[in-house]
Amino acid sequence: MACFIFGAGDFYGLHTQPRKEDFIIAADGGWRWCEQSGVTPHLLLGDFDSLDTVPQFSNIHRVPVEKDDTDMMLAIKEGLQRGEVEFHIYGGLGGKRSDHTIANLQALLYLASHEAQGYLYGNGETYTAIRDSAVTFPAQEKGILSVFCLGADAEGVTIRGGQYAVEEVVLTADFPLGVSNHFTGAPVTVSVRHGSLLIGLLNE
Repeated sequence: MACFIFGAGDFYGLHTQPRKEDFIIAADGGWRWCEQSGVTPHLLLGDFDSLDTVPQFSNIHRVPVEKDDTDMMLAIKEGLQRGEVEFHIYGGLGGKRSDHTIANLQALLYLASHEAQGYLYGNGETYTAIRDSAVTFPAQEKGILSVFCLGADAEGVTIRGGQYAVEEVVLTADFPLGVSNHFTGAPVTVSVRHGSLLIGLLNE
């Protein structure tokens, strides 16, 4: 099972198609992308500031405009409360609100901190985050992999299988040392002994 969340940002099509057993949430304007993809969500939630009208739908959770959580974060928390541990997030990059893009990248770390894995999809790019753990990406002939420190210094960072391999290095949040590594036809594993990493995958 996985949780699919559609936000109101830019949408470039589905990376993976939801399965019958997956749970689908439309966060406010993400309703449009569900319609465009022919996907019927199980839940529509939000303050509806990015939809002209509230759709006629049987399962709506309307929240106040003034609140601590973004609509996307509310959707993420809903999925976690349901016990989901794999999240595929669309409509969370681009758009007119770069602050929401940053918030959604931070939300990937929130998921990692709650023992879940999130994937945020954009235009030929995918982001995920890990904390005190490791992740392996399948082999591909081409592609860029970038690794960024989120928060305090990330200690014991190891990257294996990419063009540039590192063992037990420290990454900091004030210098982009891990940008633009490359796939070479082998699986790539990124691990961090202590700390948090944001990992971006970009098609070439």
